[in-house]
Amino acid sequence: MFAPDPKSQPSNCNRHVPAVRALVEAYSAARDKSDAAALTALFTADADQLVSSGEWRKGRDAVVKGAMASSRSTGGKRTITVEQVRFVAPDVAIADGRYELTGLSGGTNRSMWATLIMKKTSNGWRIAAIRNMLPAAPAPSR
Repeated sequence: MFAPDPKSQPSNCNRHVPAVRALVEAYSAARDKSDAAALTALFTADADQLVSSGEWRKGRDAVVKGAMASSRSTGGKRTITVEQVRFVAPDVAIADGRYELTGLSGGTNRSMWATLIMKKTSNGWRIAAIRNMLPAAPAPSR
């Protein structure tokens, strides 16, 4: 597991790491339960998500609608294992993690990466953006 370099973090930010990790867990749990209301509560109003297919969902409503549609069409369980949390400002965190989708329709699994950008608001930490990346096969050598 990677640990952020404490010298590169704004002072006193590491105390927020548990809340950031809990937000990622709440996101995965809401997806697994297909709980649109719980999912909606986790995002900022202007949130966006760029998914591995290239679709760019802009705005909380579009993110939640797309997430629910994706969960319905593929099924399965989604797990994000946070490997690193980095603070770029005292109220902005970036969480990078392995994104595993198991038991999808057709019996397949997918291993991806997810980056979540989170903002501390008056209501606590909220997800402002998600970037999902499906690693490509290595380019052929010359």
